[in-house]
Amino acid sequence: MARRHIMRIELTGHAKQKLTTLSDKHGMTQVAMMSRLVEWFSKQNETVRAAAVLQYPSEIQADIAKVILKGMAEGK
Repeated sequence: MARRHIMRIELTGHAKQKLTTLSDKHGMTQVAMMSRLVEWFSKQNETVRAAAVLQYPSEIQADIAKVILKGMAEGK
């Protein structure tokens, strides 16, 4: 089994509520849910990661989403 590291995170009340709802819905612990999300996030390309952390101006968010989806459809 791969070595595990324990980290603490800070969530807003709303984010914590959503995490609880999602983990309950999928029958997972919150730790497992967060671990999978971080693993997924780390495997994404730079464009997807930047969009996920809102590094693009709000005026072009919709355009960025279209570019990302087009690239994914083309296998890029």
